[in-house]
Amino acid sequence: MVLLKLKFTQQRRVRLAQGLWLLSWLAVVCGTFIFCLGVYLKTELIRRAEVMDNTEIHVVPNILIMVGLASIGTNWFASRVCQDSLDASRFPRWKMLLMVWFAVAALLCYLLIIVVVLSYALQGHLEESLKVGLRNGIRFYKDTDVPGRCFQKETIDRLQMEFRCCGNNNFKDWFEVQWVNNRYLDFTSKEVKDRIRSNVDSRYLLDGVPFSCCNPASPRPCLQYHLTDNSAHYSYDYHAEELNLFTRGCREALIKYYMGLMNSTGPGVLSVILIQMSVILSMRFLQTAVEGAMALENPEEDSEGYLLEKGVKETMEDLKAKALAMLKFGQVEPNADGEAPEDAEKGADNTEEKAASSAAS
Repeated sequence: MVLLKLKFTQQRRVRLAQGLWLLSWLAVVCGTFIFCLGVYLKTELIRRAEVMDNTEIHVVPNILIMVGLASIGTNWFASRVCQDSLDASRFPRWKMLLMVWFAVAALLCYLLIIVVVLSYALQGHLEESLKVGLRNGIRFYKDTDVPGRCFQKETIDRLQMEFRCCGNNNFKDWFEVQWVNNRYLDFTSKEVKDRIRSNVDSRYLLDGVPFSCCNPASPRPCLQYHLTDNSAHYSYDYHAEELNLFTRGCREALIKYYMGLMNSTGPGVLSVILIQMSVILSMRFLQTAVEGAMALENPEEDSEGYLLEKGVKETMEDLKAKALAMLKFGQVEPNADGEAPEDAEKGADNTEEKAASSAAS
């Protein structure tokens, strides 16, 4: 039973080819959009790789880049087929390649669906990666003279100013680490000695934050130190004052930013999937209609186009049989005695040799 059989006149075939040509170039534009989106997301992830603990999230932009390039190539191919579809001398050369094209185009749609699913599934991995990465970034903030960590301070400062955030969860995360390098501390000072001695790990801890946590929109000059001491500042209440600092943690800000990027890809990718599916269906109708017309004595007569020559169930069974036949190709078939042909030939040769030797004796 033929699936979705339609009748096509010469004029309808021409219109179908023209419409598919325009749709193919629209799909090329969409593929370019997907590629650029993947490159942008990849760049944003690389820019802040120092505050991420793993690279699992990179699978999303990698697939977008790969699918975008493949979509540009496959849909450009479809546009070329449309141009030659009404030329009896040029269309047959595409006939063998069209089956490969259908497989690649269907694979692209499948990969785009995976991108949409991964965008939501990797949210937990992104949050854990940023949690560990930001914690290490704050911890190594002071190591400006250690190879491999010398740019950590600049990275954290730029991050806090750009995203208007402070610390991992909030500004109090800076109270738990020594973020001032030892070479900038006066170890002859009584205050420095007392702070170091009061800590088990001999770290210089203080209730202060780096300058990058200061909110420039605050009307009050920034308070960086003695943030929990009400008596250290005039007209200051630790519990009521907003401290002139960014109150949002950087992990929350980055998760919101990256998830916003990946969530925005969802509608765009889904629209690309719809366009790609339209190209696949239209190409199948055009292929069958043109092949049917070329089989007629007069190629300008009416022809029939369809999606499947048989029903879905029969088509799946045929594909399964062909796949099994391909897997069995090249395998050695045993004979009736359970021996392989090569073994049987060797056995026959050995029998002949024994018979010749007995005759000679």
